[in-house]
Amino acid sequence: MPSKSFNPVSLIRKKRDGKSLNESEIDFLIDSYTSDDLPDYQMSAFLMACFLNGLNDNEAAALTRSMLHSGIVLDLSDVPGVKVDKHSTGGVGDKLSLILAPIVASCGVPVPMISGRGLGHTGGTLDKLESIPGFTVDISLDRYKQILKNENMVLAGQTEEIAPADKRLYSLRDVTATVESIPLIAGSIMSKKLAEGIDALVLDVKFGSGAFMKKQEDALRLAETLVGIGEQFGKETIAYLTNMEQPLGNAVGNWLEVKESIDGLKGDGPDDVMEITHLLAGTMIYLGKKASTIDEGIEKSKASVDDGSAIAKWMDIVKAHGGDTSVIEDPSTYPSAKIITSVKAKKSGYITEMDAFAMGMVSLELGAGRRRKEDDIDPAAGFVLHKKVGDSVEENETLATLHTNNDAVISDCKDGMLKAITLSENKPGKQKQITHRVDKDGIHDFKS
Repeated sequence: MPSKSFNPVSLIRKKRDGKSLNESEIDFLIDSYTSDDLPDYQMSAFLMACFLNGLNDNEAAALTRSMLHSGIVLDLSDVPGVKVDKHSTGGVGDKLSLILAPIVASCGVPVPMISGRGLGHTGGTLDKLESIPGFTVDISLDRYKQILKNENMVLAGQTEEIAPADKRLYSLRDVTATVESIPLIAGSIMSKKLAEGIDALVLDVKFGSGAFMKKQEDALRLAETLVGIGEQFGKETIAYLTNMEQPLGNAVGNWLEVKESIDGLKGDGPDDVMEITHLLAGTMIYLGKKASTIDEGIEKSKASVDDGSAIAKWMDIVKAHGGDTSVIEDPSTYPSAKIITSVKAKKSGYITEMDAFAMGMVSLELGAGRRRKEDDIDPAAGFVLHKKVGDSVEENETLATLHTNNDAVISDCKDGMLKAITLSENKPGKQKQITHRVDKDGIHDFKS
């Protein structure tokens, strides 16, 4: 039970009228809801008041703190080194965690990573990991610590002990149209990340058609809020804004993205994937005190790929989680989808636009995603792009290859992919992948 009692209706009215709540008042609401003393209908009213009127910085930090302390906060003080994690707000083809975590760990920085599952048009890190035969993400906290100590990294799912208030609140937000609130999103993200026992955090905040935040200005506000919360908790936090107007990399789908991640760890990943990977990994290495500057961290990140230590660390972590390393050594042994078919261009031209959201929905229809949390996914399903924005295309040339075990969706998925790609006679200008860095000193234009 919360230490101090309040009238819930009075607090809801206060927030409804645009006034601020103090830390004790927010603690009361979150503690009461977590202990089943506050019904869903009152918490729903409070969430809608927050959605409509916003939360100031102190309220956002108090909300995060209440959700954080609703469960266990891991103590990783017995793990040597500065513990650094990375969080992405998600996007189509975002497989960066699978590449950067072993890179950073191989450079001597411990990476305690608790990840989520995919829902809708974006894929989840856990689903990608579970496409590897035998790979177990549902592990106890004791096993979590053991793997981290042994391997310098761990990749796991959220347990019941980690920020249970966030888990309940997110489910309620999902059915009350209150998901798209920057302070509520920030509190949800940061309560889980801070519960991991991290010392520092790097954030990849995406904007564009394939991201949760469609507008760059909204993504900037979210990045500022996330960094502000991290710094209030004494965790050095750096965020980057990255473009998700087209899928990241060429592969979209769980095993297909794992395979592309293996390529990246072997030095053969797509340029767009590796540019962001090395920036995020280099920043993590810097925050982990294994480089004196971010640029030096980037160089160490690249060196770990070149000398083979990154892929070696990936093999170690797959084995530690019970995964089959033979498919990592030779991805061609992995069972392919029964149907692999090409999407051909109807005319010649340059690709000027790719609707990443629409492509994410194509991936879902192919079997790679889920509409509801209880839906099954097909690890072999998805697509591989053969062309990206700015590339020239000849009529009847292959734009993408679809992978599925469901022949009933092929026609619609081909149509959906063609509709998601815009061709023009004129070559477009180059898109900037990384636009801003946000840290405790504010917003900075990113210069590559």
